[in-house]
Amino acid sequence: MNKASYPLKLPASIKSAAQRLAREDGVSLNQWISVAVAEKIGAVETAAEFLRVRAGKAKPADLLPFLDAAAGESASPADEMPNA
Repeated sequence: MNKASYPLKLPASIKSAAQRLAREDGVSLNQWISVAVAEKIGAVETAAEFLRVRAGKAKPADLLPFLDAAAGESASPADEMPNA
């Protein structure tokens, strides 16, 4: 395995939490962070692949008939923007 160094700056609260979790897992902070990054990469790449497959050959223009059909609809109360 080829390894690369990267200076990582974390807020103190995040570093403390990561250290605590690493200690609970019985691993070094470096190993814990490496696994956390690997898990995040897996999640993002899996989601991207799922959405790519789900979209198939659809194009943004394919949504226009649905948007046109909903043009006169009002937003439901749950979908309205909260007052700023």
